[in-house]
Parts: sequence; C-alpha cells; structure tokens
Amino acid sequence: MGPRVYGDTGQAFPIYLTVVGGLLLLALAYFAVGQAAANRNGAQTAADAAALAAALDTRDQLAGQWLKDLRDPEKWQAIFDGNVAVTPSCWRAYQLAEQNDAHAQCTPTGLLSYRVEVETNKAVGDSVIPGTESQHAKATANAVIEPLCGLPADGAQSDELPRLACKDKEWELDPDAPADRLPKPQDLFDVHLAD
Repeated sequence: MGPRVYGDTGQAFPIYLTVVGGLLLLALAYFAVGQAAANRNGAQTAADAAALAAALDTRDQLAGQWLKDLRDPEKWQAIFDGNVAVTPSCWRAYQLAEQNDAHAQCTPTGLLSYRVEVETNKAVGDSVIPGTESQHAKATANAVIEPLCGLPADGAQSDELPRLACKDKEWELDPDAPADRLPKPQDLFDVHLAD
C-alpha cells in the first residue's frame, strides 16, 4: 500500500466561511429590520396615546359642561353633538407624545375627533442598511368621541328632568344628587381609535 495523496484537503473551509459570512450579514439585516419595526411600533403607540389623550380631555370638558347645564335639558343635545365651546385639547396630545419620546402634530378633524401625526425623536440608528442612522419613525392615529346618551323617544319625565337614555342604562336624574350618583364622562361618551 502506497502513501495516500490529500489533494482536496481544506476545500470545505472557504465554503464554510462564505456560508457563515452570509448568515451573519443576513442576521444583521434582520436585526436592522427588527429595530426599524420596533421604532415604528413605538411611534404608533405614541400616536395612539396622543390622539386618545386629546379626545379624552375633550370628553371630560363636554361631560363637565353637561353637569353644568344639567338643569337645562334644552342644551343637552348640543353638548352630546360637541356643538359647544370647549378648549382645544391638542395640548394633551403634545404632552403624551413627549412622554413617549416623540413630537406630534394634532388637528381637530371635527367637533368630536382628532388626528395626530407623530415622529419619534430617536432615529432608527446605525445598521448594515445605509441611511437608517437619520431615519425617524412616523405614525398617525385618529380618535373619535362618540355620544352614548340622548333623551328617550317617549319623552318620559322624572319629577324635574327627563330621563337620560344611554347605551347601557337609563338614568333618572336628580340635580341635587351627589356627583357619584350622576353619569360619569365614560357613561356619556365613548372614546376610541378610528381608521
């Protein structure tokens, strides 16, 4: 038996290095995409929170106006329609966006709705994908205030005030009752995100 010739020794090593290098580059690209997705999710969270904050503040003002005008049912429908003077609540959207490390642009899109556009303060950062170091995530959210109450169709009266027909309950109203026995803002209005 003669000496063995090893002519193909080490041929797999360059292939191994190429495969490992390719996998590493792919992993870095996936990391960059994941990092961008996380920033985008953060921006969407900030936009949702900001839009809801503005709408909730307006809802609370409307509920306060309803309590103020409790003894005057003629004004109730205008309040439920949002057709009364309230202080614009975009300041709450800016405040919530700032708490989520972003800045916002808020626009009332009707008497009972807000649109908030948010851009994160933090960029996506350095990655294997060029240009991401200066990219900021952006997102938009719309919040709507929906009235849940109105006067019942039958016009039934209590001693002093008409009943208030809400989505889940009819309220017999007593203007002299303690505040905890009257409808709360969440009983009068629903606030939710919309497309």
